[in-house]
Amino acid sequence: MSRSPRRATALLLACVLLPPLTAASCGHEPSGVTVGTAGRGTVDEIVEASGAVTARAAGTVTSPAEGTLAELRVEAGDRVRKGQVVAVVDSPAAQKRLDSAAEALDAASGGGVPAGGGTAGFVAARQRTDANADKAFAEAREAAAAITDEALRKVLLAQLAAAREQYAAVSEAAAAAVRSLDRGVASVSQAVSALSAAQRVQARQAYELAEAAVDALTLRAPVSGVVQLGGTGATGSPSLTDLIANADPAAATTGTAQAPLPGVDVAVPEGATVGTGTAILTVVDTAALGVAAEVDETDVLLVKPGGTGTVELDAAAGATYEAKVRAVDLLPTTSARGGVSYRVRLSLGKGKYADGTAAPDPRPGMSAIVRLRVRQATDAVTVPAGAVQSSDGRDVVWADRGGKAERVPVTLGVQGEDVVQVVTGLDAGQRIVVAGADQVSAGQDLP
Repeated sequence: MSRSPRRATALLLACVLLPPLTAASCGHEPSGVTVGTAGRGTVDEIVEASGAVTARAAGTVTSPAEGTLAELRVEAGDRVRKGQVVAVVDSPAAQKRLDSAAEALDAASGGGVPAGGGTAGFVAARQRTDANADKAFAEAREAAAAITDEALRKVLLAQLAAAREQYAAVSEAAAAAVRSLDRGVASVSQAVSALSAAQRVQARQAYELAEAAVDALTLRAPVSGVVQLGGTGATGSPSLTDLIANADPAAATTGTAQAPLPGVDVAVPEGATVGTGTAILTVVDTAALGVAAEVDETDVLLVKPGGTGTVELDAAAGATYEAKVRAVDLLPTTSARGGVSYRVRLSLGKGKYADGTAAPDPRPGMSAIVRLRVRQATDAVTVPAGAVQSSDGRDVVWADRGGKAERVPVTLGVQGEDVVQVVTGLDAGQRIVVAGADQVSAGQDLP
């Protein structure tokens, strides 16, 4: 009978209920044919999978513009609250855009559109206004895209979308006024008024978007948690490509990213120059750790939300952590070897060593072996897994009938690696071949 190699039994009460002569079936190498009895006990069916410890959330704070890290208000290991100010970037370019937008807003608020030049002059003025609006929108979109705080980025993009919609309305009104002027339906003053309104809206929106970009230079924690300086990437030895890039003087002018040199702290110090997207720090929420396990497709249908299991970590040898299934992904992942698996997400509880002492809290990313209890049978008729054979597509065991071997079809229930549940075909206490079943034939004398 074939079974998944990923399954193991966690509780083998049946072994202790078998007569002494069946000890070979409970861990000792059998010699020839051994007869014992079907037992009664508990069988746990376990699905085993590899995985890794996960944090509840993490967010990297990056610079939204080129400039200088003017203030770094936290240190590595500090605990911060969501929304707390953690750093401030000084960006002359962003401040210059805000100053220019303020000047344009003052100019648009103080005067109207010259009436000279006829319809062509109005068309040219409207086109310049549209071009200025497009430039402001593009700069705002670029600034928003560089922000890693998802909530703040959504706010800025929503502000940008609303500004576009509002400007589109006033621009179309100005265009309609110019067309009416060309047909002689509207007066010059009406066209001037409509175009002036469009210019004022454009200038005000450009200012507000530039102001939002400057406000975004005050960096806030995206989640509550513990501070880790720098980003989340690996900082191992640089590759040959990285070393070549570092050795190339042109890299400084072409914008080529340079890898950190060995022995140099990758954290960005206060006062350092930063570019758009430079990782300043990462906040990791470790308040509720979890585990993401990759369960093979042959086992995943047995895993249900709410199920329980245990987790063992390479980093805490001998410790066992309790875990509970939160969700099973619907879409698969494909391993490098081509197998199909599904991600199972678990909540991770506290761990203990065998002597009852508390195990240390793990860290995100640590390797884990997960054993999920997918089915359990209590007070069940049990036999050693080696007692079950496959014959003509059915599961069978060899029963002792008056000292002679007789093939008996059985229906299996919960299946562990060492002990399986027999649902029908046998009763507890019935004598069966528990080892060496492949050496038995019908009618053979049994010991």
